[in-house]
Amino acid sequence: MPHLRQPIPDMSTPPASDPGPNVQQVVPFFMVADMPRSLRFYIDGLGFTLKNKWTPKSPDQIIWCWLELGGSAIMLQEYNPGRIPAEKRGVGASIWFQCRDAVALYHEFRSRGLEPREPFVGNHMWDTAITDPDGYSLHFESPTDVPEETRLSELSPT
Repeated sequence: MPHLRQPIPDMSTPPASDPGPNVQQVVPFFMVADMPRSLRFYIDGLGFTLKNKWTPKSPDQIIWCWLELGGSAIMLQEYNPGRIPAEKRGVGASIWFQCRDAVALYHEFRSRGLEPREPFVGNHMWDTAITDPDGYSLHFESPTDVPEETRLSELSPT
């Protein structure tokens, strides 16, 4: 009988040519109650692009998907019927997207019919926040020299 076990490689020394970091990206995974509603919010409202999908029941019924916006990504999966938890989702967790211009995104989101919260400055960053249909908190931030706690409406009409 052939020997099936392979020796464990020596991991104590790095490879001769460093291919870069092993971990490449973190991708939030949100369970959603209504996939069509969530897709309208993320694609039509926020501008994400559908990059991958799982449609085991029918080609037009997405159960899971991978969405991208710029260099970021998220995954959505619809709960099975009757399995939506009674408690509020998204409590205690928020996703922060690092952007070039969070204020421009605020105006873009509003032009698409969404209602993001008014941008304000915190930690030297403009923060544009919005909550998705399932209660997940999303923040879009960009660096600024504007004084801390300044609201956009204090600088110009919204």
